[in-house]
Amino acid sequence: MTTKLNMTALSLLPDAIAKPAFDRSSLSAGILHIGVGNFHRAHQAVYLNRLFEQGEGHDWAIVGAGLMPYDKAMRDRLQTQDWLTTIVELDPDGLSAHVCASMIDFIDVDPAVLIDRLCQQDIRIVSLTITEGGYFVDPNSGGFDVSHPEILADLENPEAPSTVFGVLVAALMKRRAAGVAPFTVMSCDNLPENGHMAKQTVVGFARAMSAEVAGWIEQNVAFPNGMVDCITPATGDRERTLIRETFDVEDAAPVVCEPFRQWVLEDKFPTGRPALEKVGVEFVSDVAPYELMKLRILNGGHAAIAYPGALLGHHFVHDAMADPLIRSYLTKLEIEEILPTVPEIPGVSFHAYLETVMERFSNSAVGDTIPRLCLDGSNRQPKFILPSIQDRLLQNRPVRGLALETALWCRYCLGYNEAGNSIAIEDEHADVLQTWAQDVFSGATSARMPDLFGPLGDDPAFLAEFNTAAERLRTLGVAGTLSDYVAPSDETASGSHPLSA
Repeated sequence: MTTKLNMTALSLLPDAIAKPAFDRSSLSAGILHIGVGNFHRAHQAVYLNRLFEQGEGHDWAIVGAGLMPYDKAMRDRLQTQDWLTTIVELDPDGLSAHVCASMIDFIDVDPAVLIDRLCQQDIRIVSLTITEGGYFVDPNSGGFDVSHPEILADLENPEAPSTVFGVLVAALMKRRAAGVAPFTVMSCDNLPENGHMAKQTVVGFARAMSAEVAGWIEQNVAFPNGMVDCITPATGDRERTLIRETFDVEDAAPVVCEPFRQWVLEDKFPTGRPALEKVGVEFVSDVAPYELMKLRILNGGHAAIAYPGALLGHHFVHDAMADPLIRSYLTKLEIEEILPTVPEIPGVSFHAYLETVMERFSNSAVGDTIPRLCLDGSNRQPKFILPSIQDRLLQNRPVRGLALETALWCRYCLGYNEAGNSIAIEDEHADVLQTWAQDVFSGATSARMPDLFGPLGDDPAFLAEFNTAAERLRTLGVAGTLSDYVAPSDETASGSHPLSA
C-alpha cells in the first residue's frame, strides 16, 4: 500500500526512504527561487537539505515562485504534499530515495505577489532556473534584446510587469526606496557566465527605464557566476511508476536524477549566504574555467550524441551511448577537437572528467532521453558547440568533427529520421531551421546559415567543412557518415582512443 507524501505522513513512509533529519518548523526563509522545476529540486534544494541536516543555515530555507502556467501546475502539485519532494537517485548499482524538505513555501503565481515577497527583508538571495532561453539575449549581438515583445510590454507598464526581469527590477527599486539592502541574484541556469547574463538582462531592462536606476543596480546588486551539474530527466509515467512501485510512496511531483552533483560558485554574496561549502559546493574566485570545461565537454557532448541518436532512432541516451558508431564519434570529437579548446585547470584532468561524463551518459538507470537533449537547439548550439568551432578556427585547427555535429543538427531539422519517421522540432525558431535544412539537403548552393551562427555563417573554412559533412549525409546517410568520420586516420591508426571501448 502506498503512502501519500506530506508532512503528517513522513513517519509512515517506508524505511527505504530517508526522511529529513531536522525539524522543518525550525526553518525560516532566506532564498526565493524562481522556476521550481526538476533540476532545482535535484540540485540546489538537495544541497540546502544536506546543510540543514547538519544543523546549519536554518535561516536559508527556500520559498518557491514562478510566473508561467507550468509554475502554477507545479505549485498545485507540491501544495498537496506540503512542498516536499521525493528525490530518487538513479545509481545503476542500486536506487536510493530521500525526502527533500528545504522548501517551506511556494507563493501564488502572480507578479504582484512575487514583487511583494521579494521586498521582504528576509529574502537575501533570489535564485533562478528559467532555462537557457529565458534571458532575452539578442542572437546577433549577444546583448540584451530590448525589442522583445515581452520586454516592451513590461517597459510600457513597469508597475505591473509580467517577466521575471521586470519583476526583479520593480522589487529592487522598492527595496531601495524602503532602505532595504538589495538581494543577490544567483542564476542556476546552464549557460556560460550565467551571473553575467542575469546582470546583463536586469541592468539592460533597468537602463531602458532609467540610466540612474541601472547605475545603482550595477553598483549595488551582486550576480555571482555559477557552474551547475546534475543530469535530471523529466518526470513522466515511467518515473512516477518507478517511485510508487519501488518505494511505496505516492508523490505528485517526484524527481529522479543521477547520483552525481557539482556546483561551483563565485563567492559574491554581500548580504550573506548559507555555508554550502560544508556540503560540497566549491566556492572560487573565478568560475569561468570550470564552466567552460562543463559547457564544452559535457553539454557539447550531449549535443554531439543528440542528433545522430535521434536520426538513428534511439530514444534513450544510454542506448545512443551503446551504439558503437555514436560512442566512437563522441570519443574522437571530444579528444581531438573539444578538449584542446579548454584552458587547463590546476588539479583537474580533462580526460578523467570526460571518462566520468561518458559513464554518466551511459547510466541506463537515469533513463535520460534523446528528445530532451534535442530541445531548443537554436539556444544551445551557440553556447555549447559554436564557441569551440570559433576557438579552433582562430588557432587554424581543423573543425571536421564539430562541423559534422552542426550538419547532423541541420539534418535533424528536416523533421524526420533515417527511417522516415517524423520528428517534432521543439524550438522557437523551428520554421527558420526547417527552411535552412531543406535548402541545405536539397543541395541548394544559395543556402545561408541562420543568423544564430553569427560570423561563423560566413567563415569559408567552417562552411567548407559543413558543406562536406552535409554532402556526406546526403549520399552516405547518418551511419555511413559516422563510419567515415571514425575510421582511423593517419594520425590515429597506431592506436585507439582510451575511451572508445
